[in-house]
Amino acid sequence: MSEPIGVAVIGAGMAGKAHMAAWRTAPTLFDPVLPPVRLVSVGDVYEPLAEQAARRFGYERHDTDWRAIAAADDIDVVSVVVANSLHREIVEGLLDAGKHVLCEKPLADSLEDARAMAAAADRAAERGIVARIGFTYRRAPGLAAIRELIGDGTLGRVLHLSGRYWTDYGSSPEVPFSWRYAGAPGTGALADVGSHLTYIAEFLAGDVAQVSGGLFATEITERPVAAGHALRGQAAAVTGETARVENDDYATFSARFGTGVGSLEVSRVAAGHPNGLVVEVSCENGAVRWDQERPSEIALALRRDGSRLGGFRQVVLGPDHPYVAGGMAIDAPGVGWGQNQMFEVQARAFLDEVAGVADPLPQNATFHDGVHNMEVLAAVAASAADGGRAVVLEARPTADTTVTVSA
Repeated sequence: MSEPIGVAVIGAGMAGKAHMAAWRTAPTLFDPVLPPVRLVSVGDVYEPLAEQAARRFGYERHDTDWRAIAAADDIDVVSVVVANSLHREIVEGLLDAGKHVLCEKPLADSLEDARAMAAAADRAAERGIVARIGFTYRRAPGLAAIRELIGDGTLGRVLHLSGRYWTDYGSSPEVPFSWRYAGAPGTGALADVGSHLTYIAEFLAGDVAQVSGGLFATEITERPVAAGHALRGQAAAVTGETARVENDDYATFSARFGTGVGSLEVSRVAAGHPNGLVVEVSCENGAVRWDQERPSEIALALRRDGSRLGGFRQVVLGPDHPYVAGGMAIDAPGVGWGQNQMFEVQARAFLDEVAGVADPLPQNATFHDGVHNMEVLAAVAASAADGGRAVVLEARPTADTTVTVSA
């Protein structure tokens, strides 16, 4: 593909802005040079937000109906970054219109919708249309480096993994009710940040084979109703009425992976932890830890160092680690790397695939990967609903049971 690529983003909230910025930067990353990328439209039902975001990030126009983006001849690639319950209609409509689609996780708000979307993506692929889901943390240099250290034998076989994703966006009872607080158990913190933590754990330890000990808690049971449009993390006027919180503030479960076992814990009410993602993996040859608050380093301990020199040591990420060389304007050790850069590399990988470049980045996750992610979350919900009983997942035909390849 050598013609210019027109890009749009549907959803102008927090994650939508990350996508908008990522499409701006993606063509400047790595080699080879991409065809020209045009920033065409920002879509959101709340027009003031769409208009402001389009101006801020340099998009040519804004729209208030996703159908206008689907019908536009000057748009080729679309990010879908809206409420989970809206994903299916929008994504299927875009694919039918011949648009390449990058959809935020989780893929949908029900397994039925997710499976239908995967089938639509398969049909679209027969026409050369690309549909992918954003498993953004796979692009974190630290996590990709850990995967390499496991796969190349430095750390060796995974024995157990511990993961925690604590956030505080819902920790105040004054935060207004929104779509995030509606839905069945398992559609709250588990779907929001637990979907991230689950695919990260599988990225390092292989597919989940069994979950047990599922436990949900809703500790803030009612929230004020906003008088107008409410954005995550921003104050809003309220009506004086309240709405009942339907889903989980907190979730935890144990898992058996392709290699090893582990425990995962997520929260949206953990005060003082705005984005507290920590993963630690114990392996036969040592252990390693990555912390979102220190994303440009990993802590590594190798058994071969012995008791005199052993213990965790800081490894500062640089161009010898995945995605750093060519992935930033200053790609030197110690410069720093954060979550925004992960969105940029994700966008670049998507553009590589759409443009058909000769030496592309590793592809983004498929919609079938998105379905599997939701199957794991559904198993956790089933475990929680039945007193924590063990739930076995059916193995995928292409299950990642051992980690042996790079990012």
